[in-house]
Amino acid sequence: MSTPKGKLIIFSAPSGSGKSTLVQYLLTQVPGFAFSISATSRGPRGAEKDGVDYYFLSLKEFQQRVAEEAFLEWEEVYPGQCYGTLKSEVEKSWEDGNAVGFDIDVVGGKNLKAHFGDQALALFIQAPSIEELERRLVARGTDSPEKIKLRIEKASWEMNQSEYFDHIIINDDLDRAKAEAKKLLVDFLAK
Repeated sequence: MSTPKGKLIIFSAPSGSGKSTLVQYLLTQVPGFAFSISATSRGPRGAEKDGVDYYFLSLKEFQQRVAEEAFLEWEEVYPGQCYGTLKSEVEKSWEDGNAVGFDIDVVGGKNLKAHFGDQALALFIQAPSIEELERRLVARGTDSPEKIKLRIEKASWEMNQSEYFDHIIINDDLDRAKAEAKKLLVDFLAK
């Protein structure tokens, strides 16, 4: 088996598709798979913690990191809300001998896949429908109705981007989606 060092596993999806749930599961199941914590300029939601869920930066701090070229990729996802992957996070995981996992929006996922090519496995996690996606976002209870509306509008576009990814996992049955994601990840790391 080859070393996972230097490999990336990208999980992209519209909000509410279940990508975070799959990533958390795989972190407990697959040795040599580590998570890259993204940076964001938005504030924490619910019980999110700085340095665990995200690195929470002010918009000014985020822009400073952009100017310093500290990001592998970044994007302003919503007005005033930026998200990005710090180069230092990826380098640290690779130095520890791990493949790096990303729970990232669709544009970021496309950018990472385009940059890293076959070094990256890009998985698109898809909810069975826009209606189910909306139901999940409402049930999550972390966003206002206005924010959910924005996320659903964005999701319609994002679901049409799946062709840019290596595999599509339809998350209509969580146990099946977990098994499918695990098999794809294990097979990729074994190459």
